[in-house]
Amino acid sequence: MVSNTQAIGINIDQPRYDQNTYVGRAKHFFLTTNPLNIFVSNEQLEDARTIVQKYRHGEGLPVGMTEDQLWKAKNLYDSAFHPDTGDKMNIIGRMSAQVPMNMIITGGMITFYRSIPAVVFWQWLNQSFNALVNYTNRSGDLAQSDTQILTSYISATGGAVGTALGLNMLTKKMPKLVGRLVPFVAVAAANCINIPMMRAQELKEGTPVYDEDNNKLGYSKVAAKNGIIQVTCSRIFMALPGMVVTPIVMNSLEKKGLLRRHPWMVLPTSLGALGLCLTFATPLACAFFKQKASISFDQLEPELKESIKKQSKKIPTEVFFNKGL
Repeated sequence: MVSNTQAIGINIDQPRYDQNTYVGRAKHFFLTTNPLNIFVSNEQLEDARTIVQKYRHGEGLPVGMTEDQLWKAKNLYDSAFHPDTGDKMNIIGRMSAQVPMNMIITGGMITFYRSIPAVVFWQWLNQSFNALVNYTNRSGDLAQSDTQILTSYISATGGAVGTALGLNMLTKKMPKLVGRLVPFVAVAAANCINIPMMRAQELKEGTPVYDEDNNKLGYSKVAAKNGIIQVTCSRIFMALPGMVVTPIVMNSLEKKGLLRRHPWMVLPTSLGALGLCLTFATPLACAFFKQKASISFDQLEPELKESIKKQSKKIPTEVFFNKGL
């Protein structure tokens, strides 16, 4: 038996809020990156997937289910399942795990930034986490071999940790505040290495592109490049508030003598400031660009354009792709 809600014609293949506006995208990502989503049980996630899949196949909603309940199931689905493959994502790699994981890791980076072993450990941990997030939230449905994944991981983390160490050495004799800001500069630079390396398969083979009716048209390296650039920018801005505001706050408290009188406050104060910043920075940075990105048909590779012309009755003015997160 089907609920009357089906008659409304809800399109759950599009987010609930208008993705052509920044506010609409922010509302969407506040829901899908909500840290509470990581505590949802596998059973609840599977129930959400079943509801979404049945609705997509025209089976409608169970009796008594409202539109709001459908969207709640869709938000849970979006937070845990990959948009291209439909596979359940690793829980640590989901965007809903960004706030708690980055609170711990970033707190360690900006607190223990003075010794080389500490810099190496925290930067390695951060870039290992980033590598997992980048792989989990990649665009496309192409499989990668274990060798490709390992090579990308070593290149991404090695380059990032080397960048952090170099910056740390350059700023040793500079004011303490500059030293506290080194982790952000290192993370920003490392993102420019880590994200392309962990998504190298997309740059090599392309990411799938679709027409407005969601028909796959082929694979585009140009679209993959555009998506990776957008994600890199978002990730840098995602890290900026916590890694810049928190050091400034900590430096101010230290100058006032508060942290010297109460050294036990250093870590909880850092974590509190970071948590507040990340809670808002994560969805707001994700919202800078549409997840379902578009690119002009004219910008595509010549061979892909020829392929599309042969297989399509109507040549699209633009094509769409998942840029990743």
